[in-house]
Amino acid sequence: MAVRGIRGATTVSADEPDLILQATRELLEAIMKDNPGFIPEEVGSAIFTVTDDLASTFPAQAARQMGWSMVPMMCAREIPVPGSLPKAIRVLVHWNTETPQKDVKHVYLRDAVKLRPDLVAAQ
Repeated sequence: MAVRGIRGATTVSADEPDLILQATRELLEAIMKDNPGFIPEEVGSAIFTVTDDLASTFPAQAARQMGWSMVPMMCAREIPVPGSLPKAIRVLVHWNTETPQKDVKHVYLRDAVKLRPDLVAAQ
């Protein structure tokens, strides 16, 4: 079985725990919906990053609330590149699957569609 990377990102309007958790849940639910056969038990790990303007909670908490209790997860800061998208939450999910990488669907929501318009248009 291969390990495939699934990328995703979303944004929030303010640094508030409820907004961050809701947006992260929405992102993970979209990843699961867009990738048939995806179940948390097949996730090897997940890495979440947030921009410097988000610090009120850990996005991984949303995944735990969704039942991803056995998935190793880490949260980190994005590199603060001048002019980059603000209030962004990103995730890289390592999925153990036989799905070919070309069939993996990456998910970009809200203002994060600006990050990878090529992947959003392909869906």
